[in-house]
Amino acid sequence: MVTFIIALLLLISGYAFYGALVEKIFGADKNRPVPCDTNFDGVDYLPMPTWKVFLIQFLNIAGTGPIFGAIQGILFGPSAYFWIVLGCIFGGAVHDYLSGMISMRNNGASLPELVGDELGNAARVSMRLLSLLLMILVGAVFVTTPAGLLASMIGDGSILGEKMLWVFVIFAYYILATLLPIDKLIGKIYPVFGFALLVMAVGVGSGIFIHEGSLPEITEAFSNHHPASVMPLFPGICITIACGAISGFHATQSPMMARCMKNEKYGRPIFFGAMITEGIVALIWAAAAIKFAGAYDVTQYGMDNNVAPYEKLWAIMTNGGTENPNPAILVNSICQSWLGTAGALLAVLGVVAAPITSGDTAFRCARLIAADFMHFKQNKIIKRLVLSCPIFLLSAILMFVKFDILWRYFAWFNQSLSIFTLWSITVWLAKQHKNYFISLMPALWMTIVCMSYILIAPEGFGLEPMLGYVISGAIALLFLGLFIRSKKSY
Repeated sequence: MVTFIIALLLLISGYAFYGALVEKIFGADKNRPVPCDTNFDGVDYLPMPTWKVFLIQFLNIAGTGPIFGAIQGILFGPSAYFWIVLGCIFGGAVHDYLSGMISMRNNGASLPELVGDELGNAARVSMRLLSLLLMILVGAVFVTTPAGLLASMIGDGSILGEKMLWVFVIFAYYILATLLPIDKLIGKIYPVFGFALLVMAVGVGSGIFIHEGSLPEITEAFSNHHPASVMPLFPGICITIACGAISGFHATQSPMMARCMKNEKYGRPIFFGAMITEGIVALIWAAAAIKFAGAYDVTQYGMDNNVAPYEKLWAIMTNGGTENPNPAILVNSICQSWLGTAGALLAVLGVVAAPITSGDTAFRCARLIAADFMHFKQNKIIKRLVLSCPIFLLSAILMFVKFDILWRYFAWFNQSLSIFTLWSITVWLAKQHKNYFISLMPALWMTIVCMSYILIAPEGFGLEPMLGYVISGAIALLFLGLFIRSKKSY
């Protein structure tokens, strides 16, 4: 429990102190004109209340990520606490804040355009393609996943228990959320869901202190406790816990809110603050998962109750090892056990509503990315429809494709986006003659993380870990050398 409390306090302190430092380095200017005023179109560029922008940003970047990722990450042991705290403060929050604020300084430009401005046209074109692919993929998967969950929850043989019905309902909602002005649907629904997600985190967090069980401490942090992973602790945990620490997906979402913020002074609570809040949610779920599992009776799976809590957690999520791991099972169990009837409703939010709110903004983001590089105004609905139809068509096709193999690469691909973003931020800071070390250090770290993962992982090149570390370190040094060389011309 001591390690958990210290980690929680460090996250809060990170916002108060390091957040203030990053804001000062960037130079937020409360008197500077903002995109929602200079580019107002009533659709994507329009001012919204700060509290609402925060909740939308929080739900945009959160979804099920800090819940499911943290639950699977704690299987590696209490090193998950380290990664959530350090990754969130020095990586994710810096990544989200600076990408959002630089977008504001560039009229709310989307991520590929920001990357291209700093790293060149080759990077711009690559990021356009990769970002669009990621958004379409996220949108497609977050139709089928919640649709399947809703059908299984009802499962009474009626039409409401049919997965395809929910696929059509969710997809229809996505179309509306993508085409309508941001304040008409997303602006009304997201604050409610965002608030509910926070309430669920507070309730589960309270349960950590109230209910039976123990939490692992720092003394166990430097060994791998995962009962089934073939990946070493590093970089396995850094890829498993993305949204609770640092996620490239976030930088694709921040420009949407950069177009709705009324003042640069709100950047720290909205961008930095939303990421720290997500880190707190991830920390709570990591701790709750292992504490709940430690007190759980696993004799029903033919296991001894004296086994380590990590093995118990794995047994709960895999139904005794007979199925693929499903964190939604644990979310539902914790909410119902610790929070009662209200918890059951919140569990539905966590495993159904949250992924839906990731899917709709993914489609909207895809439309904005396409509009930016095609210089296609979005003030009329027919123009938005022209860009959106191909996106919807591709997603509809992908919904019928098996993602088993493709999704093994998704977490790596998501984290790899953060490499482009962090290096772009570093170049931007250097050009502005600002302290670029705040983004250079996480850029180097994430380069090593992503390169070592694809080199070591069985779905990658399957190299020996030490060889993978050496090669990834050399690649990071190469990037550093290229940056130092180019910096001379700034």
